[in-house]
Amino acid sequence: MTLARFPVDEDAVTAAAEVLGRTKVAIFIVAFQAEHFIASVLDRIPPRLRDLFAEILVIDDSSSDLTFETARAAAERLGFENVTVLRTPFNRGYGGNQKLGYLHAIKQGFDYVVLLHGDGQYAPEYLPQIVNALGEDEPDALIASRMINRREALRGGMPLYKWVGNQVLTVIENRMLGSELSEFHSGYRAYKVDALRSIRFQLNSDDFHFDTEVLIQLLSTGRVVKEIPVPTFYGDEISRVNGLKYAANCLKAVSKVRLGQAGLFYEPKFDFGSFDESGYRVKQADNTLHHEILSRDWPAEWRVADLGSSRGVLSAQLAQKVAHVTSADVERPSDAGAAQAIELDLDGDFDRRLGRHEYDCVLMLDVLEHLKRPEEGVRKIAEILKPGGTLYASTGNIAFLAMRLSLILGQFNYGKRGILDLTHTRLFTIYSFKKLLVDGGFVIKEVHGFGPPIRDMVGSSGALRAVDTTSGMLARLWPRLFAFSFLVVAEKAEELEDIYARTLAPPDSSELQGRTGAA
Repeated sequence: MTLARFPVDEDAVTAAAEVLGRTKVAIFIVAFQAEHFIASVLDRIPPRLRDLFAEILVIDDSSSDLTFETARAAAERLGFENVTVLRTPFNRGYGGNQKLGYLHAIKQGFDYVVLLHGDGQYAPEYLPQIVNALGEDEPDALIASRMINRREALRGGMPLYKWVGNQVLTVIENRMLGSELSEFHSGYRAYKVDALRSIRFQLNSDDFHFDTEVLIQLLSTGRVVKEIPVPTFYGDEISRVNGLKYAANCLKAVSKVRLGQAGLFYEPKFDFGSFDESGYRVKQADNTLHHEILSRDWPAEWRVADLGSSRGVLSAQLAQKVAHVTSADVERPSDAGAAQAIELDLDGDFDRRLGRHEYDCVLMLDVLEHLKRPEEGVRKIAEILKPGGTLYASTGNIAFLAMRLSLILGQFNYGKRGILDLTHTRLFTIYSFKKLLVDGGFVIKEVHGFGPPIRDMVGSSGALRAVDTTSGMLARLWPRLFAFSFLVVAEKAEELEDIYARTLAPPDSSELQGRTGAA
């Protein structure tokens, strides 16, 4: 079967030949059930450039027709000297096939690899323009977009529902990723091999939204993605993409990225190292833990220990309110300001180092769940507090509504931040956390629930602010269900030794007289 041909720009071919003389560019053709198209696709590669490509790789994804045999025969008949035709040992899927091709490009040390489809939907005659764009700007990725000239896509036979769906999906993806691409869904694209080497494309889906996940990875790591216009042709090829499933998977992928940024979800392929390993950040918005702490009335004479203080930003602000702040973490806090910054292992005997009855208040904000033995940690906190001292302790609420719903759906996913932080050793409900503190020698005084830190971690648009305010209100009213995280204010209970000593001491005469008079 012969597919429609597009005119070849001979000037572009001449310029592309120069680029191919100094840059190792390979063509990678993904093929499945393409027996009737693959020969035409190979034939339409401009003849003057055919042997200048570092390699033309065709991978047949275990087709049940004669795609593999037809591709080999066509390459021989057309006189190609650099065509490699491979066949997967089993069907890998569109994304799984690409993984093999990109691994091959990495192993061969190519500079760029151009993705071309074996069904002829994308014009091989346009390869010179793609090669020239690679040589001029050296982008990390180049998208041959059908939507730069949107009307041309319709004239090229793109069905209206696909045309509309493509644009709607792209608008949503751009909004969620902060990008400005004309389309995310062109399969005609080129990648710098070094850029592919730097991302975890091996972990991506084997399905059709593999392309979207690669773009997410490149955009999220600051890579340069360029677009150029490409003509569109829809012919006799059979679309194997389930449009609704594809759209849902693309939306799911970009949603996972945003949820990961907010600390609610984690997948290694979307781990871009965009924040420090602890993932801990002081929240500034209302209805957040740190706002609650800083807005309290702090006695000027107090000595405070901020344990597990990360960089010490909160410690620095508290040091402006009280007489002394000790800011401690496993590495010496770098931004503790006027606070005393020390290196301290909270899984060790930190009470011996800090001293018995030395502090009026201890902060353990989102820390106890990270300790190997939280029960011992609470006991040691009681040791360093003065009699009647105050503990501010917070953690994520594993009984948060979203967590309950995810469990009902059979989902349980750790993240770099949030309730299911990767470094957590324990998970708590409000009930179990309060019990931990009571068993460690504390009396519970207050419980405060907080919604997800939407304004600090996601955004501050009008809609997001409304959601943040509503979730904060619900968290205060019904923290067991709606609190994303919660703060417990506890007072050190009187120690048994002190009660015993008071029991042995002679009764206060004024107290006895008062009791006698009352009788």
